[in-house]
Amino acid sequence: MLGNNLPPPTEVVKLLKSRNITRIRLFSPDQDVLTALKGSGIEVILGTLNQDLENLGTDVSNTIDWINTNVVPYADTIHFRCISAGNEVIPSNLATYVFPAMNNLRTALSAVNLGGIPVSTSVSTIILGNSYPPSQGEFSEDVRSIMGPIASFLAENNSPLLVNVYPYFSYIYNPNDISLSYALFNSTEVVVRDGSLGYRNLFDAIIDAVYSALEKVGFGAVEIVISESGWPSDENGDVATIPNAQMYNSKLVGHVSSKSGTPKRPGTGIETYVFAMFNENLKPPGTEQNFGLYYPNMTKVYHLDFK
Repeated sequence: MLGNNLPPPTEVVKLLKSRNITRIRLFSPDQDVLTALKGSGIEVILGTLNQDLENLGTDVSNTIDWINTNVVPYADTIHFRCISAGNEVIPSNLATYVFPAMNNLRTALSAVNLGGIPVSTSVSTIILGNSYPPSQGEFSEDVRSIMGPIASFLAENNSPLLVNVYPYFSYIYNPNDISLSYALFNSTEVVVRDGSLGYRNLFDAIIDAVYSALEKVGFGAVEIVISESGWPSDENGDVATIPNAQMYNSKLVGHVSSKSGTPKRPGTGIETYVFAMFNENLKPPGTEQNFGLYYPNMTKVYHLDFK
């Protein structure tokens, strides 16, 4: 929603329903958007602003106010899939507030009889100190003391860990060791052999590296939900192109819908959120403005079938 030319929320909800999109993620509460989503049948992951984490984590009365403002008025007509305490906060100077904020959010939800809504946080793969091969995945030393209690909280409350997974960025930062076809779901042969497991795409390898990291802190049973994944359609030569973006997201949707899972966790669907609905002109110039499936005038950047 970082754009000054985006369509009204009521029109976006109509568009979502026309495409049979049944789950969305909001990075922060917006009353107009939440009102438009009432009675739509669309489930919502609702995030808190990163800058609110200190208040949410240090005073439960602030958290109760946040829940009473942003969740309670809508809970009868919107199914909240999850509340996310911030986005990609770990590691940062706000990281120490994430776990207390999660605890307070759970307390505040329980106080208004909404304790069934899971509470989590969304992390990027920068939390991994090692990710190759996937079985060697582990949290970096500087975040281990933060991720351990968070993983314990998620396991205790049967909540998922939200992870943002971007093979695009892995590829552009390391094109010498990562092939474009491996990043784009285009490899038909095993590219990475990890013991008895074989990986044909980078997406699965990244997820399994996070599962390995969770196992190493004793909470391998925590479910991973992919809270963002996508591919930009412009502003990076022959890599960020409309054909590549369409290929990645089409194969992503097919893969996560197929119930094939990952080599480490086979036979299960992977709940995944495609980033993003619209190109956003208030993002930093370059590829960041070009992850959308739609232009702000609601015409398609390219076609994507949602299974």
